[in-house]
Amino acid sequence: MTTAKTRIRIGSAPDSWGVWFPDDPRQVPWQRFLDEVAGAGYRWIELGPYGYLPTDPARLAEETAVRDLRVSAGTVFTGLHHGPAVWEKTWAHVADVAALTQATGARHLVVIPSFWRDDKSGEVLEDSTLTAAQWRDLAGQTERLAREVRDRYGLRVVVHPHADTHIDSEENVARFLHATDSDLVSLCLDTGHYAYCGGDSVKLIETYGERIGYLHLKQVDPEVLAHVRAAGTPFGPAVAQGVMCEPPHGVPALEPVLAAAQDLDVDLFAIVEQDMYPCDPDKPLPIAERTRAFLRSCGA
Repeated sequence: MTTAKTRIRIGSAPDSWGVWFPDDPRQVPWQRFLDEVAGAGYRWIELGPYGYLPTDPARLAEETAVRDLRVSAGTVFTGLHHGPAVWEKTWAHVADVAALTQATGARHLVVIPSFWRDDKSGEVLEDSTLTAAQWRDLAGQTERLAREVRDRYGLRVVVHPHADTHIDSEENVARFLHATDSDLVSLCLDTGHYAYCGGDSVKLIETYGERIGYLHLKQVDPEVLAHVRAAGTPFGPAVAQGVMCEPPHGVPALEPVLAAAQDLDVDLFAIVEQDMYPCDPDKPLPIAERTRAFLRSCGA
């Protein structure tokens, strides 16, 4: 009989190598990322920003297979609270990512809400609070997206609560879950972002376990977090100041998070994501190796 612990599949992502954009001279080349993530002991990866890894399915399959890597998910950013007016533009982007994700054999599409302030400049793009009508659009359009992605590509949408978006705090995450169909929409619980926004990951798993479809493992440095929150620092500059830190040196503690996830007794990916953009190209690999060893010590 399979034990709960063996049902957690650990992976990593381009994010843990300082990759936020399809092309940026401050990021490591994709070949180096693939070499190093495999060398650090991971067997599962995410695609990262569309266009960073090869978008030709045959080329991507060749590059991952030769390194004994498999893909767990693709990722898209959406502004679905803007309603049907943004559907066509949103779908054009989602369809490309979903097609590539499907071609890799992955089964999940991580959906991140759009930022209400720019992650680089900090410019406020819109109100940080949604109106009741915008909440209805967010829920309805997310369900529409999840249905289309499922029916056309066989993928499961997992929505990622994220700092500087409208799905962030415990209150807003609960509101989103109550507004959406559990058969269509699950969560990608990012432990670092949820802590950044004041949430308790273990409590969330214990309360809404049936809605947890995917995990991102991340920690925040509480001292840096206190500083950036007091200063009103946007998320991008906060990352540059080191708000996300190497486990096990931050919060939340990952052992109880993994234990709570294991208690769900379902298959879950737990993908390491330590936001480090921008970073020295030699910094990620040693951190990735230490993090993988730490997670093994937690039974994952």
